[in-house]
Amino acid sequence: MLESFFKLKENGTDVRTEVIAGFTTFLTMAYIVFVNPSILAKTGMDFNSVFVATCLAAALGTAIMALVANYPIALAPGMGLNAYFTYTVVLGMGVSWQVALGAVFISGVIFLCVSLFKVREAIVNAIPHSLKLAISAGVGMFLAIVALKNAGVVTGSPATLVTLGDIHAPQTLLAIFGFFLIVALEYRKVHGSIIISILAVTLMSIGMGLSEFKGVFSAPPSMAPTFMQMDLMGALDVALLGVVFVLFFVDLFDTTGTLVGVSHRAGLLDKDGKLPRLKKALLADSVAITAGAVMGTSSSTAYVESAAGTAVGGRTGLTSLVVAILFLLALWFSPLAATVPAYATAPALCYVAVLMTRGLAEIEWDDLTESAPAVMTALAMPFTFSIADGIAFGFISYAVIKLLAGRYKDLSAAVLIIAALWVVKFAFFH
Repeated sequence: MLESFFKLKENGTDVRTEVIAGFTTFLTMAYIVFVNPSILAKTGMDFNSVFVATCLAAALGTAIMALVANYPIALAPGMGLNAYFTYTVVLGMGVSWQVALGAVFISGVIFLCVSLFKVREAIVNAIPHSLKLAISAGVGMFLAIVALKNAGVVTGSPATLVTLGDIHAPQTLLAIFGFFLIVALEYRKVHGSIIISILAVTLMSIGMGLSEFKGVFSAPPSMAPTFMQMDLMGALDVALLGVVFVLFFVDLFDTTGTLVGVSHRAGLLDKDGKLPRLKKALLADSVAITAGAVMGTSSSTAYVESAAGTAVGGRTGLTSLVVAILFLLALWFSPLAATVPAYATAPALCYVAVLMTRGLAEIEWDDLTESAPAVMTALAMPFTFSIADGIAFGFISYAVIKLLAGRYKDLSAAVLIIAALWVVKFAFFH
């Protein structure tokens, strides 16, 4: 049955290889079941309910990717998108988490529409490559400053805005050690390095009396505190159009880039360099976003950690199906998730930042009309503490610099429209 459904022999794989690949992918991305609830809980959302929503959204999106698109790519609530949801929309703009969930739902519906009608590929192709790289790097920098703050490495200062925190604090030292451990394990190609680091720091924290052990197994918690709590009418406010746009825009590039990148490494692209069954693959994250908002979590996206599974031979949706089943089994580990302190997950954020910022190396540094807007995009995100403002600065500066430099032929209609929309937002709805 598995052979006929997933076409294992046709893709040069077998059941054993696919199962091992599924376990490998899950271990590399399981940290999200600890990190996502800890980030969203800062908005006032119930930790345990978000934990359940995270597991279910990841299982649903990954299962659709497995059964509909037949790709070895896993999905879960995205890093960067959860930070934008918490720190920019709720804590920064003062929007309730219910309204923010409504914005996530609306972005998911838009996502579903543009995926079905092939608008998505046209939008992605119209955006300058340098800005795509810069957005990814900027989100990484944003995650880094959030992580350093959670770890106590940096703190606020009225004189210098930010300054060095108390690096003698045991929690800060544990977080620093956790980051070193992840990097060392990754260098040695140890699968599951992030989850190993999180658990190691948590165990040391418990041993030092810094945090309380709340258990490992229990029945899945109730999802009632966040289930169907989204405020759609509040999210339709004109002032929140920019929020919906950013949620849509960031996930657009994140998922598309991951799909193409992981598929390229796994040799799944066709002779023209395109991804077969792309529409079916895009359907998975669209449904996961809308369903995740209903259950109570931020936007889902394809995970680059899926490359770990393809590296050990995963080639079909059976790999993803194994990951989906493991996310469902993770529902019984909620006490362990509640035991993990914020400074134990901070190293994971820092490591994700390292992976995301490497895209800056591919920017055309010899062309100032490309590099200057890219740098503005990347730097504005952490320094304004807003992913949305960083994207806005990038598009506006790209359009203005190209026009003043006489390079107007480099500008597509999409870039000019997006830049103009951001100018209108800053002028009338900021």
